[in-house]
Amino acid sequence: MIVVSGMPFQQMNIWPAGSIEHRIIQEMNKASVVYSYPSIDDLSFEVNMRKSIIQSARALNNSKARFAVFARSRANPQYWYVTHFGGFQQRQDVRPSDAILDIYNNSSQYAFECATAKLIVYYHAVLKVIGEAAFNQWFQSIHLYSWHADPDLGLKARDLEHFLPGDVVYFKNPEFDPNKSQWRGENAVVLEDGTYYGHGIGIGTAEHIIAELNKQRRPGASQSAYLTKLVVRPSFNHLANILFMNMRVKYQNVIIQHNKASISYDDYALLHVAYQKWKSYVNR
Repeated sequence: MIVVSGMPFQQMNIWPAGSIEHRIIQEMNKASVVYSYPSIDDLSFEVNMRKSIIQSARALNNSKARFAVFARSRANPQYWYVTHFGGFQQRQDVRPSDAILDIYNNSSQYAFECATAKLIVYYHAVLKVIGEAAFNQWFQSIHLYSWHADPDLGLKARDLEHFLPGDVVYFKNPEFDPNKSQWRGENAVVLEDGTYYGHGIGIGTAEHIIAELNKQRRPGASQSAYLTKLVVRPSFNHLANILFMNMRVKYQNVIIQHNKASISYDDYALLHVAYQKWKSYVNR
């Protein structure tokens, strides 16, 4: 259900039937939770942002960028330094917007794992919506690595019974082959037509992605891969307000190094918690 300015939203004719926007609104209305917005502009921004995420996901799927574990990550050296643990650090002599766009424009020079792919989709989608000037002001010194994200994306993960086009979900493979740890799961963007984009697997139904993961289980495994309830979303409200903010305090996330390709957002967050506990212990 959608509520705008305290009233149920009924202006479905704002977006043409069959459009990506219309399908997003339909899924919102199907949900048992209430999606509440102070104005139609706030609702329109989120719908536009979700559409941009979908379009960026499809564009990355259609590109020549390849899947690779961290040890085999590669990027265009004109825009990125590949770190010793497989991340991409933006060069300081290039603009953030140009570095992100190069992943799409010169995609054959890139290879990365599926969590990193979702961050690339987010940055590209945000760039397309807020424009280069605002993007370059707010998203400086981008570091692409697993789920390490700029705080201004406002990524949050929660368990939900219902998800929307533009969300990122996680398919878990509980009995993956330990010799192929990149198959522990698949982070995937929910598309508007009921399919999903997973980097390395491509676009397909939930059944297709599960079938691909099941091919990579350890010998004798009996438990199937499955779609979890974990949903990752950016802060649409914060992104909508970015253009109107004159001051900010920038918090830089610590980069937590690991060698677990294709982990979920929740698992990366747990590594942050463990780091903070360790830091508190050694600083006593």
